[in-house]
Amino acid sequence: MFKRPPEALAIVVAVLLIFLVLTWIIPGGKYARIQYTGEEPIIILPLTEPEFNALENTGKAEVSIPFGTSALKGTLQKESGGLIRFNNDYKASLSDDILSIPAEAFGALEQEIEGSNYMLRINESTQIPVRKGKELVIPGSYKEIKSSPRGLTDFLLAPIKGFTEHYSALIIAFVLIVGGAFSILTATGAIDAALQRLIRIAVRNKRFKIWIIPLLMSIFSLGGCTFGMAEEVLVFILITLPLARSLGYDNFVGVAIPFLGAAVGFAGAAINPFTVGIAQGIAQLPPGSGAGYRWIVWATYTLAAILFVMWYARKIEKKQVSLPAPEVSDEPEPISFDWRRKMVLFVFLSALVVLMIGAQQWDWYIEEISALFVAMAFITAIISELNVKRTVEAFVQGAKDLLPAALIIGLSKSILLVAEDGRIIDTVLYGFASGLEGVPSWISAQLMFLVHGGINFFIPSGSGQAAITMPIMTPLADLLGISRQTAVLAFQFGDGLFNLIIPTSGVTMGVISIAGISFNAWLRWIGKFFLLMVLLSMILLVFPTVFFTWN
Repeated sequence: MFKRPPEALAIVVAVLLIFLVLTWIIPGGKYARIQYTGEEPIIILPLTEPEFNALENTGKAEVSIPFGTSALKGTLQKESGGLIRFNNDYKASLSDDILSIPAEAFGALEQEIEGSNYMLRINESTQIPVRKGKELVIPGSYKEIKSSPRGLTDFLLAPIKGFTEHYSALIIAFVLIVGGAFSILTATGAIDAALQRLIRIAVRNKRFKIWIIPLLMSIFSLGGCTFGMAEEVLVFILITLPLARSLGYDNFVGVAIPFLGAAVGFAGAAINPFTVGIAQGIAQLPPGSGAGYRWIVWATYTLAAILFVMWYARKIEKKQVSLPAPEVSDEPEPISFDWRRKMVLFVFLSALVVLMIGAQQWDWYIEEISALFVAMAFITAIISELNVKRTVEAFVQGAKDLLPAALIIGLSKSILLVAEDGRIIDTVLYGFASGLEGVPSWISAQLMFLVHGGINFFIPSGSGQAAITMPIMTPLADLLGISRQTAVLAFQFGDGLFNLIIPTSGVTMGVISIAGISFNAWLRWIGKFFLLMVLLSMILLVFPTVFFTWN
């Protein structure tokens, strides 16, 4: 019998302790970075211990930035009042042994057509893109710097720092607020009523039977793609299991319609705010950007899942499969699909359209997207005539359901803070980048995907995994020549697909338990499809790394 591993929160705390110990073992190191988050681009330059000591003791130091096999050199001069100049012309600021210098000190800044973006031309062979609102690692610029081991006090302070750090706090609030908003939408009964209407049509009209699987799976996939439908399928299982039996199928089909549909939509999502939105925010990408290729991925994923389930259903019809169908009691009561619930669905779909327009045209970010979903929740509550008590209860329940994910996000950030303060993050990146040096970018993208899949066994929360892995995977992608959009896609695939086979996923274990399917039987049934989807995912990761540039 498989023994369930520790809960994700316990694992995150264990990882925090491991990183604390690693700050005593791994040497400190830092890459130079070009940062354009303020009014002008700057170079963030780490000083080696000899460079820093020379500046402190003599007021003068020769410094360099490695660029692969070559290096840019300059002179730092400390003047009265603590002012530091670089090559006598440019003012520099020093924080510990990290130097900030205007980017133009190293070369010519050539403005690009887009407006706020530049190209830093250092020489004929060395050019570095400068993107507004981004911080980019300069490949080949790694230096060993003074280590900074962390202790017990840092361990105890790490959790509260992780929760209060600006971006971490923003993500936590976003997850809880949007979770509550979607819970209000669910409480209106509009989604349940619409699905029940479709199911009744299928049962009454046998000619519609051939379309019921692709239609319902497409709807559930759209739910996974747009608002991260996951736990909600536990309710719909009670509808689709009797539906599958009434159509002459077994419980595997009854589970696959909502669960597999939502799972592939979740993994191939175009605009899911809980995975794509958070990962893109950490990767300093506009929310909703790159949606064109992601919609292609979503359609490909959804089509693959539909064909698999229909192939299996066809085998049942041909009497090639004979499996017992355990009884499931307590079928849900019918819900009327009245005009109010139709209006609720219209408001929901309108909100998704506004979200895509806002992210693309109006530079919306987490705050604006949260406000949009709060407005959607209020409007749907008014249309459905939910009283204040019921609305508040639904909101609190939705936030409560996502509280474990919020806790993981905060604790995950505390791990990164310990690693950053201990100066080992870039050393780890350097190790990965050196190990993958010479490896084609499309293979590196596959390895990213598989690493995320392995991590998902221990941290099945999509938003939690994004918080802990994307701050490392983003600069690693820069170093390996992989676009950040591709790094986000590799995260989506690893997080979403592996949920189908891991016993640490509460949703997976819940749906098969309701259907009376053992975990071993589930693995035998889903195994071939899972391997097919892994292969398909690897192919889909090849296109943005080989055939087109995905920025």
